[in-house]
Amino acid sequence: MAVASVARTRRRDRLARRRVRPPRTASQRRDTRAALLFISPWIVGFLVFTAWPLLYSAYLSFTDYDVINDPSFVGWDNYRRLFEDPKIARSLGNTLFYTVVQVPLYVAVSLGVAVLLNKAGRASGFFRTAFYLPNMTPPVAVGVMLLLVFNGQNGLINEVLGWFGITGPSWTTDPAWVKPSIVLMSLWSVGGSVIILLAALRNVPQDLYDAARVDGAGRWHRFRHITVPMISGALFFVTIVNTIAAFQTFTETYTAFWGSSGYKNDAALFYVIYLFQQAFQFLNMGYASAMAWVLFVIILAITLVQLKVSKRFVYLEGEQR
Repeated sequence: MAVASVARTRRRDRLARRRVRPPRTASQRRDTRAALLFISPWIVGFLVFTAWPLLYSAYLSFTDYDVINDPSFVGWDNYRRLFEDPKIARSLGNTLFYTVVQVPLYVAVSLGVAVLLNKAGRASGFFRTAFYLPNMTPPVAVGVMLLLVFNGQNGLINEVLGWFGITGPSWTTDPAWVKPSIVLMSLWSVGGSVIILLAALRNVPQDLYDAARVDGAGRWHRFRHITVPMISGALFFVTIVNTIAAFQTFTETYTAFWGSSGYKNDAALFYVIYLFQQAFQFLNMGYASAMAWVLFVIILAITLVQLKVSKRFVYLEGEQR
């Protein structure tokens, strides 16, 4: 009983200390006002261009709205319709396939290029710029380039394969090869991830490699047991960002397969493309808003799973485990 009484007393003392806060000085209040003034443009932009559209789309997802007429409340009908629409399953399946294949390949290529640049010495500055420049290419141009490079008749990829006596597939017309061609084309923009991973590689303490060499560890063991754990935070960041981007892929694929050319291929019907069609071609804004919120929930769930799994594999310097 005495121990329980002491514990309760200590708990009350801690709560009392938390409640009692020293009064803020005039200088602190002035600094707070100045900080709010400086960030007010961002606050206004967030409220007008992010928070309000987000809340309004949530409202529209429960309505039938065609932009011309006023929204009419339909309850959960738009969400029930998602389970009955065969194109939802098709577009979501295409998106999942693309994400599962593209993200690991993208991260692996980015890491491989970063490792090579880390050994480039003084020339690394030039190569960093060279690898990052493709990120500056407009996505519409990348979509057009996809059709040119992967053209089944006279595209660059099939021309190169022909040098080795290999007959290339019809990348942009054969449904089995459409998504692989889009995945390969996405590697055009690995430069951003390369820069992030290169910075992480250069922060790995050299002492760890020296100690491993003394112990007789080879290159593969040093890479596996030192490099990868030490840059796991950057790898996780690149993975999670590119996973979110893969689920929202739109511009390049829409330009190549769904643009004004009239060339259509359901193998390239990604979820966001179908969402765009419902919203701006068919003017089903309520249904498109429901689709957007379903995508939000999917991305949120996958991100939470990645965050949970990362606790076992991601090393953060200074974090006690």
